[in-house]
Amino acid sequence: MKQSELGTSGLSISPICLGTMTFGHGADEAEAVRVVDLALNAGVNFFDTANTYSDGASELLLGKALKGRRRAAVVATKFFNPTGPGPNDSGMSRVHIMHAVEESLRRLEMDHVDLYYIHHVDVQTPLEEMLRALDDLVRQGKVRYIACSNYQAWRLCEALWISETKNLARFECYQPQ
Repeated sequence: MKQSELGTSGLSISPICLGTMTFGHGADEAEAVRVVDLALNAGVNFFDTANTYSDGASELLLGKALKGRRRAAVVATKFFNPTGPGPNDSGMSRVHIMHAVEESLRRLEMDHVDLYYIHHVDVQTPLEEMLRALDDLVRQGKVRYIACSNYQAWRLCEALWISETKNLARFECYQPQ
């Protein structure tokens, strides 16, 4: 399968991305492994999940399905949605981002994710706080690239401007609803 580059990065991805939202909710571990095997054999190397898909089971099963084949895959996951009852258990605050990435890495059994998405807009947290936290994760090597999902065009432009003017990691991918 012909590869494409992700945004302005040099990361090669398949033009098809396998979404794993049903892993853990409709697809058990055996089915997840079978689907990932089929995808990899067809040349698909791009896999998408989120920390709240099937209450984290999607990340868990994707990690198991990719065990021993991590370098063959580009793994994207997302954060934002509530992961607990507390006031810092959702959104795009630094506290939630740092906690969410650690939990995702634990479930995926990986030391980094290739693409880390903000899943929704948080109007209460300043964009710069989120971008600085994500930039820290890139600098720490826990995240290779950052992205956004379900953002209005003007918010995306604002985030790109902040990244440019503050020399922070920029969104390399946009996943519209």
